[in-house]
Amino acid sequence: MRKSSFFLICLLLGSLLSAGCYYQKPDYSDEWDLTEKRKDSLDFEASHHYNRNYNFVVEDSLCLQTVHPVHNPVHAGVPEDTVAVFADDRLVVAEVMIVPEDTVDSVWVKVARDQSTMGWVHEQDLLARVVPDDSISQFIHAFSNTHLIYFLSVLGVLSVLWLVRRMRRKRFHIVHFDDIGSCYPTLLCLTLSGAATLYASMQNFVPDTWTEFYFHPTLNPFGLPFILGLFVASVWLIVILSIASVEDVCRQLPFQEAMLYLFALLGVCAGCYLFFSLTTLYYLGYPFFLFYVGWALWRYFRYARCPYVCGRCGAKLHSKGRCPHCGAWNE
Repeated sequence: MRKSSFFLICLLLGSLLSAGCYYQKPDYSDEWDLTEKRKDSLDFEASHHYNRNYNFVVEDSLCLQTVHPVHNPVHAGVPEDTVAVFADDRLVVAEVMIVPEDTVDSVWVKVARDQSTMGWVHEQDLLARVVPDDSISQFIHAFSNTHLIYFLSVLGVLSVLWLVRRMRRKRFHIVHFDDIGSCYPTLLCLTLSGAATLYASMQNFVPDTWTEFYFHPTLNPFGLPFILGLFVASVWLIVILSIASVEDVCRQLPFQEAMLYLFALLGVCAGCYLFFSLTTLYYLGYPFFLFYVGWALWRYFRYARCPYVCGRCGAKLHSKGRCPHCGAWNE
């Protein structure tokens, strides 16, 4: 009886979590006066994540066709008049049209920069050269850029090589290995790794949820699907832990040692983000993440945690006995 109840609870919990990964689809059953054209427009917005009056910013130059898209394929080879828009130009979606006969892309979008500069373009060409006119969307686009990933990869490799060289020459503090008595750097690495795992999980299982967030971002984790709200909350936690880590490291270490520690922490964070975001895409990140959480917590509680304070100078101590800072004996 207990086993069956436990299985039922796990099944219900899994169903709720799965349902909480998706945005709710629009329900038109109660709107008796909804026209077919309006319904098609709402369906398009739900599946393509944008619609009329949506704003974009041009990243690369884009040619717009000034004449109306032709349904007759006979005219497909006729050169049409075009107008160009350039980087940093702002565009608004004026109209969307489906052309079933078009074998390249059936979705045509009319965008306008101003009253005299407007035209039609295939959706695939449009989305490849624009980003949503929102600072959060632009940050997501820049952070997902391939060149930035390469830069982080190089940064991670150089940081590891530099750390190995420094450890051979001189002992210095580094998170997980010779850590200071602060929990914030360890929590920062774990939270960042968890956020990278969540991000890759959304790419694997609910890409439409992430696309909807990309077109309509928010920093409020409440009201979002469960996995997306958890990701946004983890981003806020990363910001808070980063500030706490810098403050605590600068308080406990001299300036030069603090800068070395923070640079090493940056390298470890970059390595964690790349490792878990890439391995989770191939489903290997989940066991690695569980192992990393257990190992990092074990290292912190075993070697870095300082449960005692010196009675004379107030320095943190790993165990009772003689204080390494002032020499006082602590019972």
